[in-house]
Order: sequence, then C-alpha cells, then structure tokens
Amino acid sequence: MGKGPIFIGGTDRSGKTTLRAFLVSHPNISIPANGSNMWSYFYGQFGDLSQVENFERCLDALMHYKHALYLKPDPDRIRHEFWQGTPTYARLFALFHEHLAEREGKPRWGDQTGLIERYADQIFEAYPNAKMIQMVRDPRDRYQASLTLWPKGKGRAGGATARWLYSTSLAIRNVRRYPNRYMIVRYETLVRDTEQTLREVCTFLDEDFIPSMITMDGDLDRRFRLTQGLNIKPDTNPLTPDFIGLYHQAVPQKEIAFIQGIAGKQMKAIGYSLDAISFSLSDRIRYILLDWPLNMLRMLAWLSLEIAHHNFPAQFGRKLSSNMITPRKHQNNKVNARAT
Repeated sequence: MGKGPIFIGGTDRSGKTTLRAFLVSHPNISIPANGSNMWSYFYGQFGDLSQVENFERCLDALMHYKHALYLKPDPDRIRHEFWQGTPTYARLFALFHEHLAEREGKPRWGDQTGLIERYADQIFEAYPNAKMIQMVRDPRDRYQASLTLWPKGKGRAGGATARWLYSTSLAIRNVRRYPNRYMIVRYETLVRDTEQTLREVCTFLDEDFIPSMITMDGDLDRRFRLTQGLNIKPDTNPLTPDFIGLYHQAVPQKEIAFIQGIAGKQMKAIGYSLDAISFSLSDRIRYILLDWPLNMLRMLAWLSLEIAHHNFPAQFGRKLSSNMITPRKHQNNKVNARAT
C-alpha cells in the first residue's frame, strides 16, 4: 500500500497553517494554503452520492465554494473520474486534492481543516493509508490569537474553551484508537524545537526530512507573515519563542480564570502550567455571579450546536457564510448524465 493523504487538524489559531507551510516545503507533499473545509461543510449534507441528482447538487455547491475553487478544479474531469470508483463524499473530496497535487508535480496530497479530527473515523475508513496530525496550542494563547483576528466574536472565553476541550478530547481519543496513524503536535514544541519536531513528523509520515523545510521555502508568503517586523534572517527558522505567552498582556484575568477553571485538568495533562489568579473581592463576586455563568452558557451553546451539526448533517449541517460563496449565474437545471 502506497503513502496516503495527510490531514492536519486542530482548532483555529493552533498552528495548522504554520505546520502546513513546513510540510509543503517537502518535494513530495501538496497541501493547499486555504483549508478546504469540505468535510465540515459538505459531508453528508446532500444524501447518498450514488444517486446522480445528489452528486450533482453536491458538486454544484462545491463549484460555488471559494475554498474549493481555490484548488482550480475541473468539474468535467471530476464528474468523469468520480463514477469510476465508489461514489462517496471521501472520493469526491479526494479528486479535488489529487488533481491539485498532480498539477504541482507532487505525489502526495493533503488537507488542513479546522476540527477535521471530528471525522477521523470516516477518514481512516475511506483512506486506509491516511495519516492525521493534530495541532494543539495553549488555550489561552489560542484564545488571544483568536481575539486578534475576531475581536468582536460572540463566543468569547466560553466558546473558545468549548472548542479547545472538544478538540483535545478528540485528539486523545483518536491517538489511542489509531496509534500508528495519528500524531499530536504541540504548537509550543514546534516553535521551540522546530527541526526535531519536523524530523519526528517526517518519520511519522514515512518521508525523509529535508533540511530546507526549516526555512519554509515552499511557502514564502507564510514565512513573510510570520517574520514581518521581526529581525529574523532569511535562511533561518521563521519561528520564535516570542509567539508563546502573548495572552499575558491581552486576555483579561476573568477569562483566563474561566479557561483554566474548566480546562485546567486537560491543560495539565497535555503539559501546560496554570497561572495563579488573584481577584479583588468585588471582582470575585462579579466573576461568580456574572462572568462564569455567562461564559458557561456560551460554552454549552457551542457544544449543543456542534452536536447537532455533526450528528445530523442533512438536517442541521454547517452552513457557509455568504462571503464564501460565489454568485450563481443562470444555469440549466438538467442533471448531467453519469460519465462512463
């Protein structure tokens, strides 16, 4: 059995894109810069794809999804090749990535998608030789990075804690279930000991370590973003320990207290130490009566919605935001005949 696809998972702002930039600097590995999110937004939402009508609806939706279009798909080729194998969502998604890797001249395709770990069972069943790497980051730093990007996010610490606990629980469960096919990489370890971590990742992927991976020469745009404003030489590792611990100056004590109070046990199990929290009497009363209950409601709301999305995709599947969909032109409604 040959080398299979590579999936990079984890929460948003956990280092998936950074790991991807290192991996695509390998001559054998193709992973698009934009996460496809196909499993999150399309899996199971169009019924049985062995029915032509369902397949065409799914393909049409994908062909109006910006992250899928980023892969420059050829719908006629996808349509033709899809019916030459088992008509499943996994096969359809793979064709988009296989064709991109082929154009890039690389023998192995991959995908980075937030929380792809929720689909580990389905992915490993569909691709028997697949490997999955999950990035894990200190939930306080991950939350700080999220606030920087989405300062008006409604979930705040409650939603962030729910995502982190959900993701890390899946990581622990998946690595136990698939010990030879699943790997957990801490963001902080990647930053502090980049070369050794990449060597271990390459061993896990059955690939040779290539020294030029360290400089991210396969994704100079990502390198530029990481090093912008920093005094880092062009031929060196773009990561610096300055990326670690930023939450100390940016996340309010009451939110750190909530994250640690709810996720502290899991944090310590993964290797993160907890901060000492000191409240004044008035702040403690406010935290107990207002901040904690509010964030707990946000946490429970996120988890409830996630359960509905994941277990009932046809009825309550995740929906794309309008800015991720290209405008639809007038189209013929006829369903294309099955290619032979």
